[in-house]
Amino acid sequence: MYYILNGHELVPADLYQWATWYDSADHQVRYDEVGDVRVSTIFLGIRGVIFETMVFGGPYDMRVAHSDTWDEAEKAHELALELVRG
Repeated sequence: MYYILNGHELVPADLYQWATWYDSADHQVRYDEVGDVRVSTIFLGIRGVIFETMVFGGPYDMRVAHSDTWDEAEKAHELALELVRG
């Protein structure tokens, strides 16, 4: 199962709809830098990996969290920022 976004809402889609939408859509939910560390949360739209928050750099490099909704993804991003900031 695939999803596309209508605003912040998930819309079920087939593979063709998802690929067409994903090719031109903005999938960034949030992006922050804390020194040399980057925290990125994006929409992937694939069941099991709908939203992904990832830390790049620092002691938590490559730490990943997956979320099922936009609101959960924003919370995961905030938690990752808190972790990075110590």
